[in-house]
Amino acid sequence: MSGALAGNTEMGGSLGPGMAPSKVASILPDERRTRLLTGVTTVDEPAPLDVRSPITGESVGTVPSCTAEDVAAAVERARAAQAEWAATPVAERADVLRRFADAVTANRADLLDIVQVETGKARFDALEEVLDIAVTADYYAREGPGHIRSTRRTGVMPGFTRAVEHADPVGVVGCIAPWNYPLTLAVSDLLPALLAGNAAVIKPAEATPFSALRAVELLEAAGLPDDVLQVVTGDGERLGEPLISRVDHLRFTGSTAVGREVAALAGEHLIDASLELGGKNPAVVLDDADLSKTVRGLVDGCYANAGQLCIATERVYVDHSRFEAFRERFVAATERQSLGVGLDWGPDVGSLIGEGQLDTVESHVADARERGATVETGGKRREDVGPWAYEPTVLTGLPEGATAANQETFGPVVSLVPVDGVDEAVERANDSDYGLHASVWTGDAERGERVARRIDAGTVSVNDGYRAMWASTDAPMGGVGDSGVGRRHGREGIRDYTDSRTVVTQRGHPLAVPDAVPNRLAAAAATASLAPLRWLRDRSLPGPWGE
Repeated sequence: MSGALAGNTEMGGSLGPGMAPSKVASILPDERRTRLLTGVTTVDEPAPLDVRSPITGESVGTVPSCTAEDVAAAVERARAAQAEWAATPVAERADVLRRFADAVTANRADLLDIVQVETGKARFDALEEVLDIAVTADYYAREGPGHIRSTRRTGVMPGFTRAVEHADPVGVVGCIAPWNYPLTLAVSDLLPALLAGNAAVIKPAEATPFSALRAVELLEAAGLPDDVLQVVTGDGERLGEPLISRVDHLRFTGSTAVGREVAALAGEHLIDASLELGGKNPAVVLDDADLSKTVRGLVDGCYANAGQLCIATERVYVDHSRFEAFRERFVAATERQSLGVGLDWGPDVGSLIGEGQLDTVESHVADARERGATVETGGKRREDVGPWAYEPTVLTGLPEGATAANQETFGPVVSLVPVDGVDEAVERANDSDYGLHASVWTGDAERGERVARRIDAGTVSVNDGYRAMWASTDAPMGGVGDSGVGRRHGREGIRDYTDSRTVVTQRGHPLAVPDAVPNRLAAAAATASLAPLRWLRDRSLPGPWGE
């Protein structure tokens, strides 16, 4: 797959301040927007919601500002279509995912353009999303059927009791997706849910609806039946409760504060929720780390998607014996990162999503300065580059009480901190309510894995920023603490969207006391049977029904 993608040399044209704004609009012309908007479920004529591009700040079009009635209609249509989809053989459902992976690969350049226009991210960061949905679709098409296959369990009486666990779809899955990865955190997260036989309703972020709509269009072209996947667009605060109150499982990615509200609503309606929330992700640089590789990996891990990545590194703890050398190299590497907006492959770091996120980043850096931190490089808004562009920034001497020291910045800002050995590094890394991702850097991989086990995070990368972990789709990924509950990827990533149904069949006489047998004798017989039953189970002897 990667070889085929590498051979695709299509790319959009450059854009930036002073260049024709019409170029942005040309990515989503009226005819195309009209076609994509047929994928939004509406009952009446809702008010329009403007979508603006971080590349120029201009409008790229409007989408419906859906209502609670629209959400109700979307869930109703999805529920009506779900039973037939669940009855479709899993091999056929897997074929839809395979064709979707092929379609994503074939339409790579088109998807990259839409994602960049909506998010302002660098093209290579957009490519990561496109690769992710193709790889995830391929993984679940290949391995997903095995993850949900009915499984024989040990019955109470081997040979006479047959117990089988089935993984049934929960029904309709709701997904409230964020803006930072509008393909991965909307459509890609729902691929295992669809393979498991569920229908789904997506509520994409207000800033990035067209990316999700284009991916849904490709899924339907790949053979996903009508109405199985619905889309409602608009304000999350208004649509969240109507969606959560009607679906059977919710996937949410976003801030911890909003995640608590979502979890409370899910609990009120007694549905499960998979929540990936905030992170203040640490990196630990040990005294034997290869600084060239470490700096290269951490620059990538800190500034991918302009730091608007839930698993991006924001805190780096460096052994004091290597701190000065690391600081010099890391600052120099940060200054080599090119900042820009546009549809070509040039910039390393793209734009922030909008004015609100820019305000957060500026306030964190201003607070750090006021508290005595040193801005080693960066620390400035760059309106000459784009309306919401901000320089990659390195802080040192950041006091523990500073906002940027303990709250998620979600921007291109990282602090460097010297520590006295492994124990202090681990202690500082764990000094957070969050626990999403971390990384350890060392010349001894086994040592790195031992340290990784001491860090309170759902995933830990050794000698890599995050990409190797993220792309290992057979391994579960998720947070602990204030970083959420539930997992994506692997077996857990599809079993989250199923309910376990156990069917137990008893051969011969039911396990009930016959009328002619006194309870005292039945109790003695049951007690006496424990030893032979344990003997049989210890030897895993097959029963007459076989395994």
